[in-house]
Amino acid sequence: MMASQESLLGTVAQQRDMLTKALYKPLRAVGDQCARAWGDRDALEAALKAAFPSVPYCKFLYVLDGSGRQITANMSRDGLLAEHFGRDRSDRPYVREAMFERDALANSRVQHYQQWGDLGEGGPVADFLLCAAYISQRALRPSLTAMQFVRGSDGEVLGFVGADFALRDLPQAQALYEDPRRPRRVDADYPRTDVPAGSARLASKMDAQLDTVIRVMEELIQIHGVYHVMLHFSSSQAVVWVADDPYRYRLLAMNELTNPDICLAYPKCPYPKDAVVPAERVREIFDNMRTLRYTEGRFYLRTGTVNIFNGMVSLSFSSDSSHYVPYEEFLKMDYSFWIDG
Repeated sequence: MMASQESLLGTVAQQRDMLTKALYKPLRAVGDQCARAWGDRDALEAALKAAFPSVPYCKFLYVLDGSGRQITANMSRDGLLAEHFGRDRSDRPYVREAMFERDALANSRVQHYQQWGDLGEGGPVADFLLCAAYISQRALRPSLTAMQFVRGSDGEVLGFVGADFALRDLPQAQALYEDPRRPRRVDADYPRTDVPAGSARLASKMDAQLDTVIRVMEELIQIHGVYHVMLHFSSSQAVVWVADDPYRYRLLAMNELTNPDICLAYPKCPYPKDAVVPAERVREIFDNMRTLRYTEGRFYLRTGTVNIFNGMVSLSFSSDSSHYVPYEEFLKMDYSFWIDG
């Protein structure tokens, strides 16, 4: 598939705009129904059940009070999941984002309009947030939540309707974005001039958010046709090769690696049948790289690479040594072999 002329962030913005247009009207209708049923759990859950088929791609639908506590069960494709009633979601990123917007508007009685929200002839988007993508707590996969404000008759925000989506269930870009040809210098995130050779590693920006980075990489490999990944841990960069455009690599900076929304910019692609690495082992490979990166020792991991077609993992260390090994052996070996071997 030929690459499009859109940039990575431009493609993501297009996809989010498309999702906003698809989700806004059904979620606004749910919000109106919940406003009329506020205070009655049975009525709220009945409203969620009736509305669920109208919210495309939705995984879970639920209602939160103004403090971020869940006041209904989760509505799912399999029906109501009562165990989620009473769950405190106030620390989740999508709830913090919605509460920040609500609090910023507390002194003005007007509805909130998103900076990107516009339905064309349908008018602007009101009281609706398509929140930034994040890594889910349970599945550890890129996810997205839309938050619809629920207002009382006096205009005050009573709470929120939340709609959760797995990024892999959402429509994706139809063509790969164009990676710009421009000079880039990849340096370590920290100065090394005064650090003696052989000393322990200093934490990089990637180290601080490595869980998010490797979950995004896993998603790109399993769902979006990426077959070769090179993680530069010390300089917080990654290079990826995609099956739809195999002769050109794409360089991802730290702000992109920690943004699960970038998965929207990669077309979906079935996991290749002739890949040596099974799809279910990809997570384990990256998790082992993380463990190896964090292991204390004389030398530290600078770069880790995996190619699912030849089944090889390559590792480069601060000692200037490099190792190339079949993924099965990498997953079985004692970490002391890599650090001291």
